[in-house]
Amino acid sequence: MCFIFKFKKQKVCFLAFLFESFFAIAEVCKFSAVIQLSVKNTLVLCTLTEDSGMTKIIVDSGSSKADWRIVEDHQVVFSVSTQGFNPVFHSDELIYREAEKAFASQPNLKAAAQIHFYCAGCWDVKRKNVIRKALERLFPNANIEIEHDLLGAARAACGQEAGITCILGTGSNSCLYDGKNVIDNITNLGYLLGDEGSGTFLGKALIRAFFYREMPGELRQEFESYVPGGKSDILDRVYGKETPNVYLASFVPFLSEHRDHPFIMKILYESFALFIDRHVRKYKNHNDLPIHFIGSVAHHFQNILKIVLEERSMQAGRFIQKPIDNLVAFHASSSLVNQK
Repeated sequence: MCFIFKFKKQKVCFLAFLFESFFAIAEVCKFSAVIQLSVKNTLVLCTLTEDSGMTKIIVDSGSSKADWRIVEDHQVVFSVSTQGFNPVFHSDELIYREAEKAFASQPNLKAAAQIHFYCAGCWDVKRKNVIRKALERLFPNANIEIEHDLLGAARAACGQEAGITCILGTGSNSCLYDGKNVIDNITNLGYLLGDEGSGTFLGKALIRAFFYREMPGELRQEFESYVPGGKSDILDRVYGKETPNVYLASFVPFLSEHRDHPFIMKILYESFALFIDRHVRKYKNHNDLPIHFIGSVAHHFQNILKIVLEERSMQAGRFIQKPIDNLVAFHASSSLVNQK
């Protein structure tokens, strides 16, 4: 960030005030200030560059799991994983308590100067403020940036290049990214109305097949042992608990264990094909841009996703199970660019 001022040589008092104000801004914004003075041209060049030594916290939170990294001098000095947070389901008090426990061994939390928090469900100011309220209690001196996990996924997968990014984890989502911003997004209707291709969607398909007696006998026996509580337990967990989407997604390991069974393969293929056709193929230039995937579901079943894409003449990009380390690298590179 650069400011250029012209002044008259006799305006010494104004110049002193200018410098004092400039350094005050730098301190509040947690930037380093560099001043260059050209007397001949009566030109003051004031430059703000991000302080590489400040403590940053970068977080990627899905509905099931959140990954946290504390970064100092572009090096990760502390890593921790907590339950996932989603302001649609979780209160600021719960988020605060869980995060406080996770950072119990880190006494210098107030030293954090910058937080980049990417979170599922943060599509508007109201929901972002649920997260912000919890973080401000933990990190009172930090500049807090809260973004939807979709922007985090795009930054992690594409960096500063254009592409289409898809999230296939507990939930699903997608976007068209121009290298800087999300410029198009097919609306995600959540686990009740949408989430095609997600762990939640796959879990619902598996449960329906079981109760509607569509599941082959050999799979049915194994599934019964997988849910010993039977119908009552499943329905109680789906309709009576706080995060039914996470519970439904917990059936993905069963699908992974039996992925070579034709019945399971059909569920997987049809779910992913529906996601690609209903969402990804709606984006401009979807046949020319790489299609990147973030999330454990995409990571574990990428062979089937690649088949779906190939059948539609679409280009498979990166498959990233956890975007957190890519996000750390993204913010490190962004800091270096800002300092040039």
